[in-house]
Amino acid sequence: MMSKLAGMESSATSVLRRAVELDGTARLPEALVCYQEGIQLLLDVLKATTDEAKKTRYRERIREYMDRAEEIKKHVQLEKEAGKYHEQIHIAAGSVGYSYDRLFRPYMDKTLAEVWVDDPYIRSKHQIMNFLRFCELLVKSDCQVQRIHLTTGEEEGPRLEEQQGRLRELRESLNKYGVTLDVQYSSTLHDREIRFSNGWIIKIGRGLDIFKPTKSPFQIGFCDYDLRECHETTVDIFHNKHLKTATHGDVSS
Repeated sequence: MMSKLAGMESSATSVLRRAVELDGTARLPEALVCYQEGIQLLLDVLKATTDEAKKTRYRERIREYMDRAEEIKKHVQLEKEAGKYHEQIHIAAGSVGYSYDRLFRPYMDKTLAEVWVDDPYIRSKHQIMNFLRFCELLVKSDCQVQRIHLTTGEEEGPRLEEQQGRLRELRESLNKYGVTLDVQYSSTLHDREIRFSNGWIIKIGRGLDIFKPTKSPFQIGFCDYDLRECHETTVDIFHNKHLKTATHGDVSS
């Protein structure tokens, strides 16, 4: 029992340490998610322990973290209301810990119903696989996404048929989960941007194509993208209550 309790406390400490790190670098929505997860883990520890002195310390820590989480929640809400929220994350070349789950999940709340993805390079197999992973995250998150709009560039020659076929398969697969995928092709699209119907806007310099390939499928990081090395890029996160949803595609599919 003591070993299990120590493991629970270690998990809570690890998550809360991550929350404090994110808080210190002004990555507030991510910090809030970690605070909430860590507080819940610490509450589980509190329920399981019988030592009254430890219970008192746990209650004090929980109260401190809850107060900070509430401050962050109010600050982010005020910034959103004023249309001033902006967060920037610089991803260094070779760094790890930037899976789609880490980057996008803090902005996928239960009000999220529709997503727009503008990325001119959802073309080759690995780029479409990246988009597939992003769609999987939407499907398994707590949000209620019903429609995904993708605007991308077209492949050339015989590779166009492969691109369209892969995206068609993905559309059919998403349909089974009650999600509609709309695809438009544009020859003029250059900017990369993801817009959520709850107002969040995420701009990534490299779009979804941020991960370096591993040298072998038997290396750490091949399956778990939190452990996959990244290319250098910058992520800008904004919030806009009056979300513009227009796309720039010139050919539908």
